[in-house]
Amino acid sequence: MASNSPATNQARAVARAQRLEYFTIVWNSLEGLIALLAGFLAASVALVGFGFDSLIEVASGLALLWRLHRGERAERATLRIVGGCFVALALYVAYDSTHTLWSREAPRGSPAGIALTAVSLVVMRLLARAKRQAAASLGSGALRADARQSEFCMYLSGIVLGGLLLNALVGWWWADPLAGLVMVPIIGKEGIDALRGKDCCAGGGCH
Repeated sequence: MASNSPATNQARAVARAQRLEYFTIVWNSLEGLIALLAGFLAASVALVGFGFDSLIEVASGLALLWRLHRGERAERATLRIVGGCFVALALYVAYDSTHTLWSREAPRGSPAGIALTAVSLVVMRLLARAKRQAAASLGSGALRADARQSEFCMYLSGIVLGGLLLNALVGWWWADPLAGLVMVPIIGKEGIDALRGKDCCAGGGCH
């Protein structure tokens, strides 16, 4: 049947992936603005860093939309853009965490930040799963890398949430930046792998 032809299924998979990236851009734009505002009001370096992470997610989403509209010809370039976003995120988290530990400045309580990161923890988990499924349908290494970036956003949501809660409940201000430092080499490795194109031809994504 024509409705189930490979071309039709491919078009549906591309359209679904595009919807996911549009959602990524809208969600992370709002998330970034709220996190930055809440972070500045609470003097929370972690929340401000989380806000910048959301903006990096927006850049990654825009890169993936470009790849989906241009087709497989843009796969390698998009993978490198996503890899660059990973590296930028790793550098910022490293700076953010080190600065927080060095300054020993505990943030004020932020109910808005706690609520935001709790919701983001759930949303990013669902979004990463949906992107992995779309990547499998398209055989796109760039989309797989973007799905992992959504996973890292989920992990960072948990880290920031835990830090905010531990600081608010027991005064452990150092828990957040310490956890952030643990994430840096993991994020950095993903970025370097993407820049080297290790995922680019996985699953037949490049021709």
